[in-house]
Amino acid sequence: MEERATDMATPERTAEPRPAPARKAAPKKPRRRRGATVTDPVGDMLTRLRNAVGARHESVSIPASRLKGEVARILRAEGYVSASEVAGQEIVIKLKYSGKAPALTGVERVSRPGRRVYATRDELPLVIGGLGTAIVSTSAGVMSGREARRKGLGGEILAKVW
Repeated sequence: MEERATDMATPERTAEPRPAPARKAAPKKPRRRRGATVTDPVGDMLTRLRNAVGARHESVSIPASRLKGEVARILRAEGYVSASEVAGQEIVIKLKYSGKAPALTGVERVSRPGRRVYATRDELPLVIGGLGTAIVSTSAGVMSGREARRKGLGGEILAKVW
């Protein structure tokens, strides 16, 4: 009986390793766009413009969206940039300089995702006494503060540019 008790206490070991369990192939993850996720696309656009002007670049490339395209259109119409065009999924903005001085000297984001700023037609700000431009999102679309005042519209003040 002693032999049986010892046989049960120590199981027999075999020299062959156990086969690994079969694994399913992991599904491939879809490719993500390059770059970081941005919570404030207009703020990112204005920062790219500010950095490009500071580094004296000729042009700057920005991921495209309809709102950013409208902001670029206003900057071109007001004379802060020389051209803007949509190329695929990017907006290429050509910066404007007169001599060594950039036409775009300052940009300030007013309404942010964490704090929206709205103004009635009478409260629309004058930027540097009317020398600069406020960019306003109204019910009739994105336009300059001067144009919104002329049409009698208020809205969200996106940015100030001078």
